[in-house]
Amino acid sequence: MNALKQWITRYQLASLFLLTLLLAVVLPMSMDIFRLNLVGKYLTYAFVAIGLVMLWGYGGVLSLGQGVFFGLGGYAMAMFLKLEASDPESTKIQSTPGIPDFMDWNQITELPTFWLPFKSLPFSLIAVVAVPMLLAWIVSFAMFKRRVGGVYFAIITQAVALILTVLIIGQQGYTGGVNGITDLKTLLGWDTRTDSAKYILYYVCVALLIGSIVLCRWIQTSKLGTLLLAMRDKEDRVRFSGYDVANFRTFAFCLAAALSGIGGAMFTLQVGFMSPSFVGIVPSIEMVIFAAVGGRMSLVGAVYGTLLVNAGKTLFSETFPDAWLFLMAALFIGVTMAFPMGLAGLWESKVVPWWRGRQVALKEAAERDRRRKEQEAMPLPPADEAAKKPGGDMPKGLHGQGA
Repeated sequence: MNALKQWITRYQLASLFLLTLLLAVVLPMSMDIFRLNLVGKYLTYAFVAIGLVMLWGYGGVLSLGQGVFFGLGGYAMAMFLKLEASDPESTKIQSTPGIPDFMDWNQITELPTFWLPFKSLPFSLIAVVAVPMLLAWIVSFAMFKRRVGGVYFAIITQAVALILTVLIIGQQGYTGGVNGITDLKTLLGWDTRTDSAKYILYYVCVALLIGSIVLCRWIQTSKLGTLLLAMRDKEDRVRFSGYDVANFRTFAFCLAAALSGIGGAMFTLQVGFMSPSFVGIVPSIEMVIFAAVGGRMSLVGAVYGTLLVNAGKTLFSETFPDAWLFLMAALFIGVTMAFPMGLAGLWESKVVPWWRGRQVALKEAAERDRRRKEQEAMPLPPADEAAKKPGGDMPKGLHGQGA
């Protein structure tokens, strides 16, 4: 039993269990399918947030371009879904049947070569992870080997996000342009727009998210996680110890990119489209805010931060359509100023000490109550027993003197 408790404490499984209970039981039972689908969309952003916890919180590297990898994963899945929806029978009214509609509108007469592999679902699933990781490796290897970091690396990732956005919009005939890839309805003939499909996709998203958190937590508790923390705090000391700091930072950046790609693919499946509006600088900065609000050192906190920010955005935009941007800014600034370490920091600094103090107080009260009951149940000494008898407290020689 003690070993189980130590294991749960080491991997912080108690908070993960509560999160799983909330996502898998409480929310599906208390929300209609429309709201639950919105939560599912929010959870796709949480993949980016937990990747940022590993990269920024543990690795000490701030990336302001994670929307790039989110978009690449989403586009990889969207390309497969669009090709499935563009069979010759469904596109027979086009000038060139069998190609996506936006290609036909831009007078492209045959499917481009780089689209052909995406007719295969296994290839598309691999590309969801491999393409973001490949780009992340190219960028990080070029930068970290030259010891480019800090604010310079953040600016470079912003430039990458801007370049990719301009590229996607400019190549409208191959990417769908500013509208993106839309009208995605089926996955291998399975209609993803039905309520049952939305429930299934939601639970798949939750399962992948929990699995990602477990993987990242395992990395954090390993020697690799210790090295990431050491590089964040004492980079030169780690380098002088014989470790290649660039390789470890490259790993953290590629891991964050892979998680972002998975989130983008799940977004495409649940929402039914992907566009360059999720690739640029603004969505990338928002994703950093998700991690900051939840706590950049907490994987579970990053999920709560993502849910809080996006739920606030939905609530404010519905209730105060003219002022919701100001309210969102107030939320960001207020949470950052009041809780510098995010929601996870609030939990660790306020809730956990209060709970532990309460547990100690309850144990002390139970111990006092146990001692009191033991004292009441103890038999009286023999002298006290004799004193209880009639005349028992009188000396023996004085009995009968009153006669």
